[in-house]
Amino acid sequence: MTSPNTSTLEATESFDVSKDGSVDKLHAKAIGLIGVLFLTVTGAAPESAMLGNVPFAAGFGNGIYVPAAFLLATIVLTIFSVGYAAMASKVSSVGGFYSFISLGLGRDVGMAAGIASLASYSVFEASLTGLFAFFGNSWLQSHFGINVPWIYLALFVVVLSSILSYQDVQLSVKVLGAALVFEVIMLTIFDVGVFLAKGPGAFNLESLNVLHVMTPVVAQKVGTVDIAAGAAAVGVFMAFWSWVGFEMAPNYAEESVNPKHIIPRSLYYSVIGLGIFYIITSWCAISAYPTEGDMLAKAVGDSGNFFLAPLTQFVGQWATEAMALLILTSSFACSMAFHNTAARYMYSLGREGVLPGVLGKTHPTHKSPHVASVVQTLLAALWILLFAYFAGTNDPNAQAYLGVYTMLAVLGTMLLLILQAVVSIAIIVYFRANHPGEVNIFAGLIAPVIAFVSQVYLVYLLVQNLETFGGTGSFGGRIPLIAFIILGVGLVWGLALRVISPAAHARIGRMVLNE
Repeated sequence: MTSPNTSTLEATESFDVSKDGSVDKLHAKAIGLIGVLFLTVTGAAPESAMLGNVPFAAGFGNGIYVPAAFLLATIVLTIFSVGYAAMASKVSSVGGFYSFISLGLGRDVGMAAGIASLASYSVFEASLTGLFAFFGNSWLQSHFGINVPWIYLALFVVVLSSILSYQDVQLSVKVLGAALVFEVIMLTIFDVGVFLAKGPGAFNLESLNVLHVMTPVVAQKVGTVDIAAGAAAVGVFMAFWSWVGFEMAPNYAEESVNPKHIIPRSLYYSVIGLGIFYIITSWCAISAYPTEGDMLAKAVGDSGNFFLAPLTQFVGQWATEAMALLILTSSFACSMAFHNTAARYMYSLGREGVLPGVLGKTHPTHKSPHVASVVQTLLAALWILLFAYFAGTNDPNAQAYLGVYTMLAVLGTMLLLILQAVVSIAIIVYFRANHPGEVNIFAGLIAPVIAFVSQVYLVYLLVQNLETFGGTGSFGGRIPLIAFIILGVGLVWGLALRVISPAAHARIGRMVLNE
């Protein structure tokens, strides 16, 4: 891009990539509404969310009120989506959070958001490889008696994600779409099986009472299982965690058809659709057991079979085998979805010149951000190798599940919640400065304020309950510090660019599609 003088740059609100022949562009108009939904909802990974989060939320959090936690999360995230969708209807950019925050709160804060967004989705990819490795190792041992070190399974996911993401985005849509459809079908079979076997009388309406969502599990002993007093906040946080991925929709704006209409719609469809599905499935899961005590004992003592045991009982062994395989495709697809988003953040930063320009290149045939995709592969592999070096490779549960999956997911989620809080404020400032009177007061002010308060409270819950999530180790205990260091590095880099490269500084988060 030809660089105009600094004063002109500072006055420029945005740069239209559609009119700049020097910018390597993504595959324009490659995907429609369904494609965007496949790419984003797969990041939420419904089966991974249900099998991984519901038992923990029930056994260590708020017990029978887990469905109420999902109902609360649906309401809050729908409110967040009101302002977020309104912003997406005005700004189309692969930069997502990065661009929105830059346009609302300035380039330096935007730079901090850009680095934090990249870090968040980068570690999410590595995190999900740990989940795949844990279940993959278990499946291979139970079916073939083979004990494959978890690191090889994790690196397999990284390499395969890289190969697929290197291709046209339409291939990612097909792969992720297939994975999503099958896991939703399997969870629906679970729901129907429980409902037909137990009947409507087994479903306690009190489980949907959001006024009691902060009611913790009471310390008790069920049979031989000792159940400690729960932390209701853990159940609430796990519910919100289950949506991570839906917010990626704006990152595909430049590759979608009519993005100013498709992206807002995809946000609402994914939040509300996932919410209804999560509420029903979690309600079926806790209602599948004869008593609340039996449910809690299973959640605490045998969480890996929390869904599989009733599935075997009410549907059949074939369904259990299918779900055990689909948790592998779900975790792989989720990892790949995060790989795609991390690569697009890196591509956005590269084409604006705030990171090496080569990252902003797209493949001449596939129009994918292939260089950024390869670099993201190396970053994800680095996270995995570091965990393997310091923690070892001989214990899939402690190292792959509790280490790679849980700890990296907590770090990524903390960064994401901070970004969602900041973008809520950015939305308010952006509309007041650029489009006064064009959105109603709820979308332009009330909804973002509610979203900001909610996200800040969730960060507080995460920090307060870090020990419950397993964050007492050397890495886990430093997660809040790591998150704020990442944000600080981004902010310092933005300030430094003011001096060393005014042209790059002026483009921070400002390259958008104005078609």
